[in-house]
Amino acid sequence: MNEQPTPGKPRVAVVFGGRSPEHAVSCVTAGSVLAVIDRERYEVIPIGISRDGKWVLESGLPNRLAITDGRLPAVDESGAAVVLAGDPTARQLVTAEPGEVPRALGEVDVVFPLLHGAYGEDGTLQGLLELAGVTYVGSGVLSSAVAMDKEYMKKLFVAAGLPVVEHIVVRAGEWERDKAGVADRVSRLGYPVFVKPARAGSSIGISKVQGPEELSAAVEAAREWDPKILVEAGVVARELECGVLQSLTGEAREVSVVAEIKVRGDHEFYDFDAKYLDEATEYDVPAQVPPETAERVRGMAAAAFEALGCEGLARVDFFLREDGSLLLNEVNTMPGFTPTSMFPVVWRESGLPYPALVERLIQLALHRPTGLR
Repeated sequence: MNEQPTPGKPRVAVVFGGRSPEHAVSCVTAGSVLAVIDRERYEVIPIGISRDGKWVLESGLPNRLAITDGRLPAVDESGAAVVLAGDPTARQLVTAEPGEVPRALGEVDVVFPLLHGAYGEDGTLQGLLELAGVTYVGSGVLSSAVAMDKEYMKKLFVAAGLPVVEHIVVRAGEWERDKAGVADRVSRLGYPVFVKPARAGSSIGISKVQGPEELSAAVEAAREWDPKILVEAGVVARELECGVLQSLTGEAREVSVVAEIKVRGDHEFYDFDAKYLDEATEYDVPAQVPPETAERVRGMAAAAFEALGCEGLARVDFFLREDGSLLLNEVNTMPGFTPTSMFPVVWRESGLPYPALVERLIQLALHRPTGLR
């Protein structure tokens, strides 16, 4: 790759990998985005973050970042170490190899942060970019952090008058101090329940619990990923999703067609394997729901986007119950972004193909300032 900027071309740093359990999912997403960014318009710098947090210049080869025969990809740590200077007057990438004098690689115009989960999607990377004065794709610090923490996401939904699934939060240490008390609170939700890490994605660490005898194992499984646990009442419902995008002016909100996820085979719910490994899911795009239901979903998606103060893009997930009522499940501020992931699929069906969607997001970021807005 070029070490100095190409005159006239905005420099786009595509950042992926990361320290969260969703490292591999992030790599897959990045491979897809890197394959379609217009190299005639942009100079692209692939930056991988290893599982232990090292930043490196990556090859960014799309085929190396794909899931192959069930093998999950990871960042290649052999590249030159790199840091983003925290000086907003410079906005520079700098190599930082041990024993060598730091060497500037030039300014960065925009970062496309394709990280999922903690230390990337949760406001931490967004804060670093704000300090460095570098514009970036997606939501800012607060909305990224709130959307990652399911407890506070739901609090904001409720404050905005949006319906959510009945749930309880089990905080760090509470399980050790009072297992019986936690079990009693869970029982009031009624079984089955879903036990999940409060601040994780890609359905990692989630268990469906049919009765009290299964609760302890499910809590311990979730606590492997997060000391704070969310327990939700099970609902009999269809799973619907749609995407939200800002207009290029940043003022209007556009909402995609509504899609439905259907899980096949032995999977009881939309877990990690069903999403990424077993090809156990089907999408109905658009979802086979009455027009008035689709409009309610779209309106609620826009309201959820606003309630969290999201920017750029988001995928909004719902439960449609048998009586026709809707419940908000969650907002994902950096959804899976392969061409077959739900967010790009619903926009493709709404008239915005994958390369154009990537271009739209880069342009949104280039025209947005850092700082208060």
